[in-house]
Amino acid sequence: MSLLEIFCAVDDFCLSFEPKWRSYLLSNGQKRRGPKRQMCLSEIMTILIYFHQSGYRCFKTYYTEYVQKQLRNEFPILVSYNRFVEYTPSALVPLCAYMKSRLGTTTGINFVDSTPLPVCHNKRISRHKVFDGLAKRGKTSMGWFFGFKLHLIVSDVGEILAFQVTPGNIDDRKPVPKMAELIWGKLFGDKGYIARWLTEELLEDDVRLITPIKKNMNPALVPFMDRILTRKRSIIETINDQLKNISQVSHTRHRSPFNFMVNVLCGLIAYSFQPYKPSLNIRPQEQELLSLA
Repeated sequence: MSLLEIFCAVDDFCLSFEPKWRSYLLSNGQKRRGPKRQMCLSEIMTILIYFHQSGYRCFKTYYTEYVQKQLRNEFPILVSYNRFVEYTPSALVPLCAYMKSRLGTTTGINFVDSTPLPVCHNKRISRHKVFDGLAKRGKTSMGWFFGFKLHLIVSDVGEILAFQVTPGNIDDRKPVPKMAELIWGKLFGDKGYIARWLTEELLEDDVRLITPIKKNMNPALVPFMDRILTRKRSIIETINDQLKNISQVSHTRHRSPFNFMVNVLCGLIAYSFQPYKPSLNIRPQEQELLSLA
């Protein structure tokens, strides 16, 4: 999606959200009346989101070499890089609300997975200070890491339905019931989501959890199409890969917890703007049959 299209979509959201948000902050004493910032909220959000589509790996290089030099006509009142970094935390709540509005609609076929978001190299864990008390040690199939986990539920057409960021030591199964409140049908996960309590809790909300069977488990009768769809979990792994390698949601250069969350949210929003997302290409009539079978 072009820069202009992203700005128009973000600005339409800010026109309705910002007055309510400003009124809430004033009424709770969290903000005082004063002069307005040089840049409006929609411009700040657009620049942050567009970074994840620009191909740049470093935000400072992106802002100083691309935004300030090539986007002067689009953003006539640009501030210095240091001032823009100071503005960034103020966009956290609006970005969170905007990402909620960008969530997709379930088709009855859903996939769940988590991916690590390390915040430093393992050799520097003992002296890491930025996320002290927030980030935790976790372990995946690739080994140990220090940081957070991004939990996702996506549809068979590649749309993000729910997300949550937790410390790295949180069990993958713990956030699922809360994330699955707005979905229905079948939820496919890997062996890390096997748990009787989770299956029973999701069934109460009309969600059927389907996972592969471990070698030490008793064989279970699983419909053929469910076994086929279980093998299609590569769709959410592809999405995780795109979020990390295209949208830049994971890197170890963060110097603020607020800016870390802003970066994750902007990466998710940038992904939601992708015109072509990973999809299983299941026809609508087939989706209905598969979700109810």
